[in-house]
Amino acid sequence: MPDLLLELFSEEIPARMQRRAAADLQSLVTNALVDRGFLYEGARAYATPRRLVLQVHGLPPHGKDVREERRGPRVGAPDAAIQGFLKSAGLSSIDEARIQKDLKKGEFYVAVIERPGRPTPDVLAEILPEIIRAFPWPKSMRWGAASRETGSLRWVRPLQSIVCTFGPETEEPVVVPFEVDGITASDVTRGHRFMAPEPIRVRRFEDYVRALERARVVVDQDRRKDAILHDARDLAFALGLELVEDDALLEEVAGLVEWPVVLVGSFDESFLDIPPEVVRATIRANQKCFVVRDPVTGRLANRFILTSNLVAEDGGKVIVAGNERVVKARLSDAKFFWDTDRRIPLEKRLDKLSSIVFHEKLGTQADRVERIVSLAGAIAGRIGADRGLAERAARLAKADLVTEMVGEFPELQGLMGRYYAKLQGEAPEVAAALEDHYRPLGPSDRVPDAKVSVAVALADKIDTLAGFWSIEEKPTGSKDPYALRRAALGVIRILLQNELQLPLTPLLQSALAAQLGQADAAAFASDLLAFLADRLKVHLREQGARHDLIDAVFSLPGQDDILLIVRRVEALGRFLDTEDGGNLLVGYRRAANILRIEEARDGRTFSEAPDRALAERGEEAERHLAEALDKARTDARQAVAIQDYEGAMRVLSGLRGPVDSFFDKVTVNANDPELRENRLRLLNAIRAATRTVADFSRIEG
Repeated sequence: MPDLLLELFSEEIPARMQRRAAADLQSLVTNALVDRGFLYEGARAYATPRRLVLQVHGLPPHGKDVREERRGPRVGAPDAAIQGFLKSAGLSSIDEARIQKDLKKGEFYVAVIERPGRPTPDVLAEILPEIIRAFPWPKSMRWGAASRETGSLRWVRPLQSIVCTFGPETEEPVVVPFEVDGITASDVTRGHRFMAPEPIRVRRFEDYVRALERARVVVDQDRRKDAILHDARDLAFALGLELVEDDALLEEVAGLVEWPVVLVGSFDESFLDIPPEVVRATIRANQKCFVVRDPVTGRLANRFILTSNLVAEDGGKVIVAGNERVVKARLSDAKFFWDTDRRIPLEKRLDKLSSIVFHEKLGTQADRVERIVSLAGAIAGRIGADRGLAERAARLAKADLVTEMVGEFPELQGLMGRYYAKLQGEAPEVAAALEDHYRPLGPSDRVPDAKVSVAVALADKIDTLAGFWSIEEKPTGSKDPYALRRAALGVIRILLQNELQLPLTPLLQSALAAQLGQADAAAFASDLLAFLADRLKVHLREQGARHDLIDAVFSLPGQDDILLIVRRVEALGRFLDTEDGGNLLVGYRRAANILRIEEARDGRTFSEAPDRALAERGEEAERHLAEALDKARTDARQAVAIQDYEGAMRVLSGLRGPVDSFFDKVTVNANDPELRENRLRLLNAIRAATRTVADFSRIEG
């Protein structure tokens, strides 16, 4: 089966765009082919700093022949209808149509349209220019004389050439004939920008990859990543050190080179007096280099690993020296920031927060600090943290935002606060909270566990949620510019992993009241709590919990304690897997089904409490059910009060016997309307009793 090779060669493709662009190219081309009936065996896209490459394997040489019967007007229809039919069907005369009989509608014309399958290169020549012109780059540009024309091609950087060949392995492939804004597709590419810039004629994908390897280009970005990582580890090991691995940096560096060459540089050992995170951030951000450490002590070494894009005649000495000069200059700046920042206590920096706007509708960072202090104090009292330390940590939490170091490296916020707090003699719990209150930063980030850190982290996230909720800046669809979903998940993970019971409604109302006033806070708090509930549902489903059990618990009113909600869901799941659980569910459904039918018939509910005196007038089975219900409700509530949810459900499962006996021996729809009413109230009492732990109507299976 023939293969397609497509290369789009440009001046540059930024590293951060390469993966997405390759995926987009693959999906756009393969989807367009499938839409036209061209199925394929496999496809894969690649990217380098200068080219997007696509291989589609196993395409047919031609599209399938099409035979279509198109029904036309009735025989004897007006001429205008006949002419319209001929035009749409591509017929020159009505004699080319055949007549078909319909027992109900009579005779009508039918056109048989047969179209041979189109050659695949012709279809490719039709779809590829459209895809290239409309390619979804996050940022693109026009260039040259054509840039003055509105409809001219836009590309991430100037598009220089297009390779497009199609053919089977056993034959010479053809060049797919098309052009885009004066760039004509061919079978000629170029190798490495410096080491092999001459034109290279290629045929199919395997030939293309081998030719570029000889021209010092590795097409597959994953191979480039593996080569960089392997060589960096080996070089570090040869020095008695180990590489500090960094997946994001590795991905970026692999997107900067077509022929990776790994080298080692060094810097003055005195710079190791700077915090290691600062050294790493400086070398990473400015030179895209990896740091190394002593495998025994874990301390950084005064070496770094860089990745060059060429094989230098001098073995890389000039390249290494150039990087060392830049690293020295940047580390000198970092040392200056470090020395300068340490002279000014965090407390004396707080006034500067008044000049930093957090959000135009939510005030300054200083305003926000006051809100976080208040919340952190309230939370501390409820989780057993030291209130004074929590408020002190909240007061200093944002002070490092106005330091020189965080101004240069914003990603070090919190961490530098911890360093500076420790240096100025703050309590260890306060210093730790300055870093940890931002956590967790993502689903894989650790959760703070020290109580002071937990109090400030929760306060920070609740203030963020309440603030943006109060100004109606909620997440919509896939858009979440203020990372409110992440903040909500942070609250959930902190509470669950620390096993903290903390009703959220009072905290949300307090946080919202700081923005809206007390009158409007309650309604907004209810809406924000629903948002947190939705995030908890997502989190629990990702952990493997059944969606119906989650809904069964969330349907109960007043659920605002994340830990207790989860414990109830887990207990419900375990209990329903037992025989008692099955009995409880069967008994509930039997009562609920009859009650639903009778409520629909009467157009009313039977929510009043059963009358024990009426039950005494009836059958023995309904007296026993009434007695069992009274005891079960009391015992279940007591079990729930001590968070023994499985115990509550075991109590309720004991109703199965009295319920079965009631249904076997008692006629619910008695002739006596008072008895019938009371018996339906008994059934409603069964339904209400189960709601002590969950809404069983939401449980499936």
